[in-house]
Amino acid sequence: MAETHRIEIEGVQRELPLVQVAPGVRIALLNILGDVEFVAACVQGLAAKLSDKNYDVLVTAEAKSIPLIHMLAEQVNKPYVVLRKTYKPYMGTAIEAETVSITTGEAQTLYLDEKDHSLVSGKRVALLDDVISTGSTQRAMKAVMEIAQAEIAVEAAIFTEGDQAEWAHIISLGHLPLFVDKK
Repeated sequence: MAETHRIEIEGVQRELPLVQVAPGVRIALLNILGDVEFVAACVQGLAAKLSDKNYDVLVTAEAKSIPLIHMLAEQVNKPYVVLRKTYKPYMGTAIEAETVSITTGEAQTLYLDEKDHSLVSGKRVALLDDVISTGSTQRAMKAVMEIAQAEIAVEAAIFTEGDQAEWAHIISLGHLPLFVDKK
């Protein structure tokens, strides 16, 4: 049987599989796609933690955080923007920044669709992700928001991972350890 790491959010438990991302380093892989019960629990927790924060728009990167941002936007009655990982011609003059994800290990570019420029320009945004591990996606989202002239009001995630001190400013529902094999 594969090793797992147990998590619990708002009374909802899940067993996350441990997945190797580098030699001797494994992470507890969170994939919320299709898990309506778990996403709803996360939204309940995040909405409570964001209730006293002043922001106008929620922003996330495609793809696993889309159900989270959609349900959260409904709960807090705010618009949301999804930064895309692939440019499509209909996106017009898009703003872009590059990132490298720990789960893919490859360079990716985030794009802000031209239609969404006005939603974030001059606004206070809340950056949202499922898991913040290396911070590369956060840096890319921040870079896109800076070019779009948006102010980062708050950063939130279901979980942080890795160096807890580095993520002290992130509003989260918990922290995932890195699983490093002992030599």
